[in-house]
Amino acid sequence: MHRTWLKLLFLALLVIPIAAGLGGSLIAAASPTTVEVLTVDGTIVPVVADYIDRGISQAERDGATVCIIELNTPGGLLDSTERIVGRIMNADVPIVVYVSPKGAWAASAGTFITLAGHVAAMTTGTTIGAAHPVAGGGEEIPEDQMQKIVEFSAKWMRTIAEERGRNMEEAELAVRESKSFTDVDALEYNLIDLRADTLENLIAEIDGWKVTLANGEEVVIDTTDYDTTRNEMNAVEKFLHALSDPNIAYILLSLATIGLIVEISNPGLVFPGVAGGISLCLAFYSLGVLNAYWGGIALILLAVGLFIAEYFTTTFGLLTAGGIASLVMGSLILFSHSPGIEVNRGLIAGVTAGVTAFAIFVLGAIIRGQRRRKVTGAEGMIGTIAIAKTPLDPTGTVLAQGELWTATSEGGKVTPGEEVIINKVEALKLWVAKKSKE
Repeated sequence: MHRTWLKLLFLALLVIPIAAGLGGSLIAAASPTTVEVLTVDGTIVPVVADYIDRGISQAERDGATVCIIELNTPGGLLDSTERIVGRIMNADVPIVVYVSPKGAWAASAGTFITLAGHVAAMTTGTTIGAAHPVAGGGEEIPEDQMQKIVEFSAKWMRTIAEERGRNMEEAELAVRESKSFTDVDALEYNLIDLRADTLENLIAEIDGWKVTLANGEEVVIDTTDYDTTRNEMNAVEKFLHALSDPNIAYILLSLATIGLIVEISNPGLVFPGVAGGISLCLAFYSLGVLNAYWGGIALILLAVGLFIAEYFTTTFGLLTAGGIASLVMGSLILFSHSPGIEVNRGLIAGVTAGVTAFAIFVLGAIIRGQRRRKVTGAEGMIGTIAIAKTPLDPTGTVLAQGELWTATSEGGKVTPGEEVIINKVEALKLWVAKKSKE
């Protein structure tokens, strides 16, 4: 009997760990897979490249079954695009680039990013294409150099399309001829893999999709049972991305302009100068990130100089008019040659009207002040009344503004108690004349 209990105990010790292991395997198999979702909405700038790199790295660490990048961009900077494309092409997790929501587009840089995904998808009513390179700094590019840039960009696009098994000829036309494609066209020309109305539909569509990673490993995407994890930009990334918006950069530059004009025209106010200085520093960060055209920046700064010069020289509006013209031209060319980067024309009109109204208001106040007779100091005494305290024949003493002054009469002898008008002040001596009798 004792041996029977020992055998049962021995079997229990063997069976329990095995059962626990099988149970753990079943639990692990039943646990949902993770779909990591990143969202890019706006210009492709360095902070976006950092965000995508961080998001893909997080998906790799979490063992996500797939990483989806929701994309809506007018384009952006070439170096940031190169970083993003390289990170996607070398990712250790399947990357799906999804042009979304409806009405979105993946123009210029966005086309390279879309085609780089292991799976490229678009929702209805979206567009990709128009990837012809343009000078990021706004400078004129010689024809031979531009041809080299176009050739390089076209070959790069072709290489990406070939790597992903997509239509190389049509992809190349997006660069050479700035050709654009709707979601229907893109699917027809084999630039994308599928169309999906919603993110949920997309996830359902890619279930069972086979992709090959950079290391040659073939992976099957399994989304039969999944949890969606949205990896949004953190507070710092959102702030830097907001600063990288061309409209925000332009507003900051405008605020800096107004603040500095107010501080220089009214020294000692402090707040406008501090606010203007901070805005100027933030604007320079934004302009640097966006590779703003230096010619546009120079024209806007020239406008500031002309506005300030007007307050000290008072050319009755000539310098102000020059400042307005310089501001408008600088605003128009600030990002005019950067692909997908431009300042809203309505914003330019609004800022120009506001700065002009402010400049005219300050100029008018200065002109009115110059025309108004001074009421303090020696000059303020001219034209005022004084009373003779001693005979002025021609020199004597008068009482002016509660003080005794030496005065010389310019209109004959003045008796004590007579009122005189002050015509001139020299040092501590007044020149007066008899007050005419009405």
